[in-house]
Amino acid sequence: MSASPLHDPGARGFASDNAAGMHPEVLDALVAANGGHVASYGGDPYTAALTAALRDHFGAGTRSAVVLTGTGANVVALQALTRRWESVLASDQAHVLHDEAGGLEHVGGVKVIALPTVDGLVDPADVERAVAAADSPMRAPVGALTLTQSSELGTTYPVELLRDLVRVSHRLGVRVHVDGARLSNAAVSLGAGLGDLTTALGVDAVSLGGTKNGGGIAEVVVVREEGTAEALHRLVKPSMQQSSKTRFVSAQLLALFGSDLWRRTAGAANAAAADLAAAVRAAGVRTTRPVQANAVFAELAPQVAARAAARVPFHVWDPAYSPATVEVRLVASFDTTAEDVEGFAAVLREELARG
Repeated sequence: MSASPLHDPGARGFASDNAAGMHPEVLDALVAANGGHVASYGGDPYTAALTAALRDHFGAGTRSAVVLTGTGANVVALQALTRRWESVLASDQAHVLHDEAGGLEHVGGVKVIALPTVDGLVDPADVERAVAAADSPMRAPVGALTLTQSSELGTTYPVELLRDLVRVSHRLGVRVHVDGARLSNAAVSLGAGLGDLTTALGVDAVSLGGTKNGGGIAEVVVVREEGTAEALHRLVKPSMQQSSKTRFVSAQLLALFGSDLWRRTAGAANAAAADLAAAVRAAGVRTTRPVQANAVFAELAPQVAARAAARVPFHVWDPAYSPATVEVRLVASFDTTAEDVEGFAAVLREELARG
């Protein structure tokens, strides 16, 4: 007899796409990969098949390395792109800056410099200014620019802006990394392929996420150049990102990116976010950011936010958004349903009525 779950299997919310479970097709892939013996440390047929699938997306010459976490993917990728004395430019909202516990600084020894943004997006002119400002023996020269697609504020970089950012960065001798924890959501939103938003534009390294889009432990770094590939593969192990039973990570990623599952899951999350935004606005609440992927940001009175979040989990993003309001973040997942959206809308209407 199986044990009872340690959580309510019917619990739902909008706290994060990390809170969702694994897609059934990913779970099936894990079961299929189990049993029998295969080579360890990436010498297995699942990793080989994943490598081929990723080249279909990102280009025949690209190389990849399976890792365990999104933070690990960013740290490994940016170490591979920079020298020890260099710095990395990042959005002032970036995960590497605020939510990775200084991982890049601690593990890679690389300084992170924040760039101003509008709705989470970096402007090429600010890259130029930052590179020029760092051109001094007293400062850490810029080695790489990291961009988050979709951004921490749920917005997406359009192809033309990405192209400009890569062009400017490369002209200045700066390499470009994309934190693609939600790259699938951005690609679906923009009607583009994964490579169209990255390597096809000259992006040097991509942290491709599967965890937030139906995987469990499913991340991989893709690089464009052979020279970077050697650095990448030598960094995975000492960065503590290599699993001995790599087949189980690769099997998840292969289920997502070896088929159209990544597109179906991201599309479902994006559609749910669009419905959620409409429901929030219909309740009389103002959304504060463009809704372009699977996140909705909105403005609420603090007491309303606290009561609503106690009933349906979500997070306060900016507790001092205005003198009288907080900004909240609601994230839709691949398994968000119409009932989830309407249930939250009903809770929100009730709490707004209470004042």
